Amino acid sequence: MPDRAAALALLEEWVDNEALRLHMRSVEAAVRHYARLRGADPESWGLAGLLHDLDWEKYPDTHPVTAVDHLREAGYPEEVLRAILAHRPDYTGVEPETELDRVLYACDELAGLVYACCLVRPNGIDDLAPKSVTKKLKDRAFAAGVNRDDVARGVELIGLERSEHIQNVIDGMRAVAEDLRIRGVDVRRD
Repeated sequence: MPDRAAALALLEEWVDNEALRLHMRSVEAAVRHYARLRGADPESWGLAGLLHDLDWEKYPDTHPVTAVDHLREAGYPEEVLRAILAHRPDYTGVEPETELDRVLYACDELAGLVYACCLVRPNGIDDLAPKSVTKKLKDRAFAAGVNRDDVARGVELIGLERSEHIQNVIDGMRAVAEDLRIRGVDVRRD
């Protein structure tokens, strides 16, 4: 199985947009956190999170099929490929059924919202709480690109209370906050 270094090299090759790279790494962090919570392999689950939007920038009309075809040829496990396909069931027809499928789907849009919340707070993710994220979730003008219906479906798929799921995503992202540049010292605009 290709490792994280190989996946990061693909990210550098396929994705020019730094915001998209940070999103993909945010989702990776959240999915890895869930893997640890659920006794799964953080390495393989992390690959699904890291690579889920690999072709979004270059091939938006065939996303995520183009990336999955490439990843399959490169030797990525079917579990990872299935989860990537299932994060976009409207296009692929692959519904999120496995635990990894559901976790990736549930973390994708929510990680984007959490990231946006960090950018408008003086302390970034350092003291971010689910209550603040929930408030921004209700404000459809905030981070308007985040699909609120997908967030709600993700909460259902994950089988947790919304605030617990939000906290898990925050915890996963907080563990790599320096890399994501969302700590308080990173987002201050003095």
